[in-house]
Amino acid sequence: MTQLILLGGVVLAAFFAIIIYNKLVKNRQMVEEGWSGIDVQLKRRNDLIPNLLETVKGYVKHERELLEEITKLRARSQEASNADPEQRGPIEAALSGALGKLMVVVENYPDLKANENFKDFQDTLEEIENQIQLSRRYYNGATRNMNVLVESFPSNIIANMFKFQKAMYFELDNEAEANVPKVEF
Repeated sequence: MTQLILLGGVVLAAFFAIIIYNKLVKNRQMVEEGWSGIDVQLKRRNDLIPNLLETVKGYVKHERELLEEITKLRARSQEASNADPEQRGPIEAALSGALGKLMVVVENYPDLKANENFKDFQDTLEEIENQIQLSRRYYNGATRNMNVLVESFPSNIIANMFKFQKAMYFELDNEAEANVPKVEF
């Protein structure tokens, strides 16, 4: 009878270990899927930038430094395409910031704002930025779930046995969004 109870305990423990292992695999796949979604949107944005800059160049001759900065940041973004989220985040944040500056500068050029090509590029860029945010939220949610499993008991035992690692969050630090606006009356 004792052997039967012991065998039942071993079978039950193995069953739970399999369930936890499968959960870890599922969460790892969700993290990879989330990162893939971010990567696709970042590539779409990088592909859009040269056409956007060509459209803008004819109008904003005095903003050469900003256009060169965007070109350099795009090149850095492409070079970092295989980097991990922690390394890629600051580069993508800088590129987002520079594109935001460009949109502010465009406000000074009514002819450019009225240009249909530019409007299309601007709409597409806005859509891509929204998709990046959605993809980032999905990825960071999947990362959170994975990290909870990797760190919490008893799944951390299985995670350590099979070398599951914590995933890194993808943050686009934007100082303008982080600062609380000052309201004065």
